[in-house]
Amino acid sequence: MEIDTFWDIIEAARAGAAESGEPFDEVLVGQLAARPRQEILEYAARFDTLHDALYRWDVWAAAYLIGGGCSDDSFMDFRAGVIASGRRWYERVAADPDSLAEHPEAVADANARDRSEVLFYEDVNYAAAGAFERITGDADAFYEAWREFRGAHNEDRTSVDMGEDFDFDDDDEMRRRLPRLAALLLGAAV
Repeated sequence: MEIDTFWDIIEAARAGAAESGEPFDEVLVGQLAARPRQEILEYAARFDTLHDALYRWDVWAAAYLIGGGCSDDSFMDFRAGVIASGRRWYERVAADPDSLAEHPEAVADANARDRSEVLFYEDVNYAAAGAFERITGDADAFYEAWREFRGAHNEDRTSVDMGEDFDFDDDDEMRRRLPRLAALLLGAAV
């Protein structure tokens, strides 16, 4: 699937969710379910590529600050949430995770009394599987088709360079690496 087609699907789902009031992931599943199975698999492959590209320490540090901590599983959900935010935000985060200090949801959440896990969107990870289930009525249909698709496309999922690891619990280091997010979420240095 071409990158523009992928982002068109995401943006259409975002618009549909805003218009209908339905959750984004449900609108996305519906939009994918209206496509041929091959396109759903191509969507899943493009999703994985974009998702994997955010598997970096600096992006994880941003998720850690925003979420007040971030496990491996939560980091998967965070990367899905960045994708769900649309192409503009995805590209900004990929270029500079500290730009999340300007994300409206992150700013609103930072000012809330009880912070939630904004931008952590687990269900987006499973939209392609949900679309297959909606089409076939079989919860395992996607995973069977996915194995065949991956085998036929012989795609090598090489490991990504995560960049330099650092201590997310070191506030000074977080302020140095993500100054705007740290100012928003950790406050001024003491």
